[in-house]
Amino acid sequence: MDKITIIVPCYNEQEVIEKFHNEVTRVLQDVADCSFTYLFVNDGSTDATLSQLQQLAAREENASYISLSRNFGKEAAMLAGLDYADGDAVIIMDADLQHPPELIPVMIDWWRQGYDDVCAKRTDRADETWFKRHMANLFYRCLQAVSKFRVQRDVGDFRLLDKRCVAALRLMRENQRFTKGMFTWVGYRKKEIPFHVRPRAAGATTWSYLALCNLAVEGLTSFTTAPLRLTTLLGLGVSLLAMFYMCWVLFNALCYGDPVAGYPTLITVMLFLGGVQLLSLGIIGEYLGRVFTESKQRPIYLVDEYDGQKMIYGSPAGRLPQVQENKR
Repeated sequence: MDKITIIVPCYNEQEVIEKFHNEVTRVLQDVADCSFTYLFVNDGSTDATLSQLQQLAAREENASYISLSRNFGKEAAMLAGLDYADGDAVIIMDADLQHPPELIPVMIDWWRQGYDDVCAKRTDRADETWFKRHMANLFYRCLQAVSKFRVQRDVGDFRLLDKRCVAALRLMRENQRFTKGMFTWVGYRKKEIPFHVRPRAAGATTWSYLALCNLAVEGLTSFTTAPLRLTTLLGLGVSLLAMFYMCWVLFNALCYGDPVAGYPTLITVMLFLGGVQLLSLGIIGEYLGRVFTESKQRPIYLVDEYDGQKMIYGSPAGRLPQVQENKR
């Protein structure tokens, strides 16, 4: 039988844990020749999510959980799930049931046909505001224009990954992660299947516009150096314009005796050049900040508890976690 692990990152999902487990289990009963295990990753929740997971793991033999020492973000939580998962494939899902469990049998069918990465692609964004939809489209167009590989558009974290893809993703230990780009970067044979995003079963999203903006910056700076090239071209263009303008001013002054423009022109040029310099420094600072963060080689996440056992895990190289002896 094929062994598949369902990875579920959780942050303040106390209202949907039981409903999610019941809904997915109902769908999986009709899937033949597969054994399923649940791996919930508690990403430092501040509500009763951890206690819900503890009760579920104690009651269900095929359910286990990881509790991180604090909130490290969804990207780190997904990596923790990949590190701890075993078997022939994994399925990454959100706990809020916006990812329809009915697609799991379809994913497994395509996986058995030889695809290594079976991902769900959104067919519409009717649940989002006009501003969010257009900003998402702009981000994908920009990333596609400057990236050296084809970035999957409208494809998120809901996917089935073969163990080969999982092994490849485990090798990528960046602290500042853009997993959507990593899924594409590792390659392998991919299949996109369309789906409609369902309404949240309960609660509210924790993704603010600022968080989405930060994620977009992560995506641009993680997989392309085009912004740095843009600053070079911008500096070259400004220098050429300044040279042409200087020649024009000298020509008018020497040949026609025109007075050189004074204070307004000087202030305008200074403000323009100052803005270009600050923009260039900001872009360079983004990349320098990433280098600084990665150079510290801190672990991407720390596990506090794994199925009731306290853990010692602090290796940035991704060594296997060690179980600390429970003295209580």
